[in-house]
Amino acid sequence: MKNTTVIIVGTSRNNGNTTKIAAEIANQYAIDVINLNDYQFSYYDYEGKNRDDDFQPLIKSIIEKYDTVIFATPNYWYNMSGIMKVFFDRCTDIILIEKETGKSLKGKKCAVISNSHTDEMESDFYIPFRKSAEYLGMKYIGNAHFNADKFNLKDKIELAFI
Repeated sequence: MKNTTVIIVGTSRNNGNTTKIAAEIANQYAIDVINLNDYQFSYYDYEGKNRDDDFQPLIKSIIEKYDTVIFATPNYWYNMSGIMKVFFDRCTDIILIEKETGKSLKGKKCAVISNSHTDEMESDFYIPFRKSAEYLGMKYIGNAHFNADKFNLKDKIELAFI
């Protein structure tokens, strides 16, 4: 399989720092971008009442097309954005309901791009991403943090995991 990478953007502002950083990285590295705000999906539901929303087609498309997934999220109250958390929670669907889809994640790679108004991100921020990757059989290949106050779109962005 050809090495294909996608950035999944989860943020509250379509024109905010996370989106701008992801777009610049995508431009520099010729990577596709998926903005979760472009899809309609709801919280995980134990009764499966939301099975007809956009989540299943979206996750199946991601699994089919890409072998590396980079999650891009701002730091909101010491955690990933709400929409990113909902996306991760919905992965329960592919573990409990669409099991074959979930098994297809095994061996794929994932990384995280975060941003805030500080120079560094505490390593604890990345625990949910690392542990989720481990649970799903994915290889966590790293993370990069950007200070939104200092980010310059003209600079070449170096990402060790790409």
